[in-house]
Amino acid sequence: MATTNKSATLTFDGKTIELPMMSPTAGPDVIDIRKLYAQGDVFTYDPGFTSTAATDSAITFIDGDKGELLYRGYPIEQLAEKSHFLEVCYLLLYGELPSATEMVDFEARVTNHTMVHEQMHYFFRGFRRDSHPMATMVGVVGAMSAFYHDSLDISDQWQREVAAIRMIAKLPTIAAMAYKYSIGQPFIYPKNSLDYASNFLHMCFAVPSQDYVPDPTLAKALDRIMMLHADHEQNASTSTVRLAGSSGANPFACIAAGIACLWGPAHGGANQACLEMLREIGSVDRIPEFIARAKDKNDPFRLMGFGHRVYKNFDPRAKVMKESADEVLDLMGVHNNPLLQIAKELEKIALEDPYFIEKKLYPNVDFYSGIILEAMGFPTSMFTPIFALSRTVGWISQWKEMITDPNQKIGRPRQLYIGETTRNYVDVSNR
Repeated sequence: MATTNKSATLTFDGKTIELPMMSPTAGPDVIDIRKLYAQGDVFTYDPGFTSTAATDSAITFIDGDKGELLYRGYPIEQLAEKSHFLEVCYLLLYGELPSATEMVDFEARVTNHTMVHEQMHYFFRGFRRDSHPMATMVGVVGAMSAFYHDSLDISDQWQREVAAIRMIAKLPTIAAMAYKYSIGQPFIYPKNSLDYASNFLHMCFAVPSQDYVPDPTLAKALDRIMMLHADHEQNASTSTVRLAGSSGANPFACIAAGIACLWGPAHGGANQACLEMLREIGSVDRIPEFIARAKDKNDPFRLMGFGHRVYKNFDPRAKVMKESADEVLDLMGVHNNPLLQIAKELEKIALEDPYFIEKKLYPNVDFYSGIILEAMGFPTSMFTPIFALSRTVGWISQWKEMITDPNQKIGRPRQLYIGETTRNYVDVSNR
């Protein structure tokens, strides 16, 4: 819990206001401005809320300068090395790592809820065959509230729990169905005998006419992708989920809102943009040309998948993801895939070129996750849906925390109005 032990003084227009300051368990102190308008008749102006804490949270902490990401206090590197996605889900949801008994129970609850209501299959037929899978997911996840009426009461702790388990379990099924529909193949039902990541690979790549056995190396890499994307503090989509939830909206509607926000290319589309850049480069022998363009301040071209807005020195997730990328590329090979050849050469340059080192343009998690998913055989249109099903547990954890927060209020940002002042209406004949 944040503590208050000092204050800040704001002086303007002959007024002096004492504002309490709050000290978190980690990160910079915060000035509490909740009573600023009541005491000073002024607001603060902060586009993008990049200097404003809209909530307190005990779930995820990021230190961009140190390159640190903690889930409930546990470094992401340790979790990626020793844990797995469903254990991380439990940690984010409940705040502690599970005992062996708790883990078995949690995995069973998720596994037993992976199927979706059979009538939901009809929704997919209403979409055009060439619909983007994210468009399909936004619609279908929002429609879950029409089927699961017994988990819509947000004031009921048990119903919140049921909704959380359902979404963690069913989002991979819905994402896989969106993919299958987009390529004209029949839906594949989940298999309870498979782990979470293997089951998703099975639902995406199996066909009724032959057996499909998920490769353990690919399943491990996908599980890591899910872990590394499970939560990331108060980003745009998480803030969207919290804002929607602040109105009392049902949990399925809130997660659908998060998916819609994640779809934006400035948020969830980074790994897709990375692959599109590789396609633009086209071949290994053109890399020097694009490297020169990236170094030219007057050229609008930017290398996607390098550096990070939050992590100023390195992305801790990228170090872990590089290990998985190397394992997957060793398994799948890069010789027959020009995009992966370009990616490996770009990685080599970024890690050795003084310009990249000085500018801290290291390969980030989007770079590595993009080439891993490409190597697995996923089209770029599925990159963001995979991000969405990975982030679902973070959204739900943040939503549950918000619901039980005694300081929670409906979101209502203020504005700096720059429009016309009061004007009198003029009859149309006199305009």
